Amino acid sequence: MTEGIQNRAAVVTGASTGIGEAIVRALRSEGWNVFAVARRADRLEALAAETGAVAVPADVTDDADVARLLDEVTRAGGIDTLINVAGGARGADRIAGAKTEDWEWMFQVNVLGTLKLTRAFLPMLRACGEGTVLNLTSTAGLSAYEGGGGYNAAKFAQHALTGALRLEEAEHNVRVIEVAPGLVQTEEFALNRLGDQEAAVKVYQGVEKPLTAADVADVVRYAVAAPHHVNLDQIVIRPVAQASNYKLIRKG
Repeated sequence: MTEGIQNRAAVVTGASTGIGEAIVRALRSEGWNVFAVARRADRLEALAAETGAVAVPADVTDDADVARLLDEVTRAGGIDTLINVAGGARGADRIAGAKTEDWEWMFQVNVLGTLKLTRAFLPMLRACGEGTVLNLTSTAGLSAYEGGGGYNAAKFAQHALTGALRLEEAEHNVRVIEVAPGLVQTEEFALNRLGDQEAAVKVYQGVEKPLTAADVADVVRYAVAAPHHVNLDQIVIRPVAQASNYKLIRKG
């Protein structure tokens, strides 16, 4: 089904904003065929009109949407690369005051969304001979911090899923890459997490040159464009001002 792919082709989830959108732009600039996936059809259509990507509105947690996406991509000729970006954080409560609905949402999107997309596309990625799965996790999945319990738990789970997948798919020549960003200043991440514009601004206050979505997208583009036998298993990317999850230099 995918043996006839002449150009590199990818599905990118979370493509309506932030890092996902930036990855679509980066890959399209290199001539990739890109299926841009997210729930917000209006933003996808605008991105598609500007970049030439194929807009596929879909919810990665919905089984029917995933099946429809797979069918559309299959009919269009298939892909060799799946980039799971859809995810996010909700709330910054300590565990004693954790909201169950926030944790459920984070596990649905970050973990089960990644599972459902990956499971659906693995037969295609195996069949193409040199498939790649790249999961965008977070440094929150490598080191826990106070007030991050739910996001930590979801991203630790996604990190573990990625590691298991790499072990399971090596025999099928499917390359599995993890990119774990630290502090990235995007349009919506902190706002969606905290639900308040003022609080969202404070996340980046005084930080000189936090990462941008384009910074992360450039790293992702490099990782998936490298010769297939080169597997950048895990890439941690932070701004220089963020030496760890616990040390962030703020000025002014």
